[in-house]
Amino acid sequence: MSSAAEQEAVREGGPSSPAVERRPVLNGRRRDDGTPGVEVSGPPVWPGAPTPLGARFRVGPDGVAGTNFALWAGGAEAVDLCLFDESGTETRLPLTELTHEIWHGFVPGVRPGQRYGYRVHGRWDPWTGARWNPAKLLLDPYARAVDGEYTLPPEVYGHVRDWPQQQVADTVRDDRDSAPYVPKGVVVHDDAPDDEWADDRRPKTPWADSVIYELHVRGFTKLHPDIPEELRGTYAGLAHPAAIGHLVRLGVTAVELLPVHQFAHEDHLLRRGLKNYWGYNSIGYFAPHAAYSASGTAGQQVGEFKRMVRAMHEAGIEVILDVVYNHTAEAGELGPTLGLKGIDNRGYYRLQSDARRYADYTGCGNTLHVVQPHVLRLITDSLRYWVTEMGVDGFRFDLAAALARSMHDVDMLSPFLAVIAQDPVLRRVKLIAEPWDVGNGGYQVGAFPPLWTEWNDRYRDAVRDFWRGALPDVRDLGYRLSGSSDLYAWGGRRPYASVNFITAHDGFTLRDLVSYERKHNEANGEGNRDGTNDNRAWNCGVEGETDDPRVNALRRRQLRNLLTTLLLSTGVPMLVAGDEMGRTQGGNNNAYCQDNEVSWVDWSLRDEQGAGGLPALVSRLLALRGAHPVLRRRAFFSGRPQTADGLRDLAWFTARGTEMTEQDWYAPASTVALYLSGRDIPGRDARGAQVTDESFLTVLHAGHRPLGFQLPGPPWADAYELVVDTSLEDQAEAPGTVHRGGEQVTVPARSVLLLRVKR
Repeated sequence: MSSAAEQEAVREGGPSSPAVERRPVLNGRRRDDGTPGVEVSGPPVWPGAPTPLGARFRVGPDGVAGTNFALWAGGAEAVDLCLFDESGTETRLPLTELTHEIWHGFVPGVRPGQRYGYRVHGRWDPWTGARWNPAKLLLDPYARAVDGEYTLPPEVYGHVRDWPQQQVADTVRDDRDSAPYVPKGVVVHDDAPDDEWADDRRPKTPWADSVIYELHVRGFTKLHPDIPEELRGTYAGLAHPAAIGHLVRLGVTAVELLPVHQFAHEDHLLRRGLKNYWGYNSIGYFAPHAAYSASGTAGQQVGEFKRMVRAMHEAGIEVILDVVYNHTAEAGELGPTLGLKGIDNRGYYRLQSDARRYADYTGCGNTLHVVQPHVLRLITDSLRYWVTEMGVDGFRFDLAAALARSMHDVDMLSPFLAVIAQDPVLRRVKLIAEPWDVGNGGYQVGAFPPLWTEWNDRYRDAVRDFWRGALPDVRDLGYRLSGSSDLYAWGGRRPYASVNFITAHDGFTLRDLVSYERKHNEANGEGNRDGTNDNRAWNCGVEGETDDPRVNALRRRQLRNLLTTLLLSTGVPMLVAGDEMGRTQGGNNNAYCQDNEVSWVDWSLRDEQGAGGLPALVSRLLALRGAHPVLRRRAFFSGRPQTADGLRDLAWFTARGTEMTEQDWYAPASTVALYLSGRDIPGRDARGAQVTDESFLTVLHAGHRPLGFQLPGPPWADAYELVVDTSLEDQAEAPGTVHRGGEQVTVPARSVLLLRVKR
């Protein structure tokens, strides 16, 4: 730690250094001293209004058109609005009106397409968390569009990065101008007319009927041969009939888009010639990421995104956004100053008792201080904007446990969850929690309140372990296949509180799960240290790609087994783009920085599959799921007899055709069979009639040898029709074979059989 005298010197701008440019001070504010390219005069600034926040084009007093600018900057001493013309010349306009810590002004003549940013003046005292630096151009947190991309040279850091004394590196202020190196906000005319969405028909798919398809806007369309090249990798490309047609043929009901909020690339990636591909590094919570726009970045990206949402809705597909409100791209004390850090560092971020440093529950350097009213307002305003003006249907919250923390501990009565629960807009959309963060007590699977669904990683782990032969018994698997009642049967929650998944963007693809046991992340440039080591994978005997036909046949069968298990389980299934075609990342289980063929969907695999390949199996299974309410129940199973003949709504059987006993659940097993009765499903249809359906028997056999299985006879069934057999390579049509109840059938090694009950 430096001496008190040294700390005081640094607070005043640091010891004399060539890297620090001093500027004259006027009335306690640092003002421009004639730097080329900066105009100190400009159009008049009228008082304007403190609400709404952001830049809103409107017709002002006396019928004059212009833009109202409003920025919350708690604790700031002054705020300059900075306007940029096409040549990059900057005009600085002081905002002199201050209402409840909101600096505001109306600028006549400023129209949509105008690029802008802010410079915020205040104390530089990192030891108390104060990091104001007017040399840094800041992005408006409410900017509706962003023009440009972050490259993170030294000038965008609020502190001098090359200060020789590393122990105080982040405390020496850097007075170099960052404006030439950072993107600008763009004024957008986003006051939508009342009828803009009047002809839009939101699908409003009930949770129990939902099937989620996680995709990346750029990666899903970048290599698609049927999408015009100029549209690939964009919102317009995702709206193209070729992209939507694939989703419709599969039968998914919602796309979950990896982050589309404006994000920045981390400095350590840029130095290695890489970029942040996934986008979990947000900096603009209202702006569609500009790099995904085919039509332009001067506000056109907003309309392009809206048109994509409309196209999805017309196809009956909902749009869910993966959102990152737990941290921002500004990282920790050594990170850049891009927006919130320079507006009010102490107000926006959780700081440690040593206020120079950040509380980090996210593993990304900082955590937003969600218990602060203005931070909570920023998040909820953003969410409502994407629903009401951009048309989206729901959100998946990255590291949601970090948002649910009150002061330190995760609190399911936290301000964030309470506000969401009572909000008349947000409580009506789909809400998905990633129910963990990296802090103490952060693992909260099963703990989120009603209205919320959750990514269920316990489902992922149990299914992976079963198919690789690593489950000690089948108790946990039984819960996961039937809706995870042990986690969600409380507080009125339903089976669809569980979002079931086997793979996600983070980790192995489905094909890699059966082709690799170890991660192969060398291309990320981190010495293969990044990414999880807990893959729960089985490579079928060979690590990586092989020409061995037996190994490849087994891998294809395992893919069918995993997909069939997922789509027949109770809960909401989530598929990952390309898994239905056998997409590989070459064993990279952390491809967050691979914006290339490693991550992009390879559409040539679709043609290799043929008519009866994996896509055909997924389509058939989703069609079955959509046709049969017993496969997508809205209430948990009771396991008790439902009829006079002793039939249960859910029954579990051994290979001997007898119901499982308590002892069977605790014994090692490679086979599990479950009977789903459609006779008396809880719930009524739209006209109040009792819902009934056919009944099904599912046999999952992970053993390496064929199994003789005794089909349960009456009263369970008189006969069974074989609907799905994953041992078959061609899945274009159902096998259709009929077996008598009580008959012994041969279950092929490592396969799933789905049988329809016939009476």
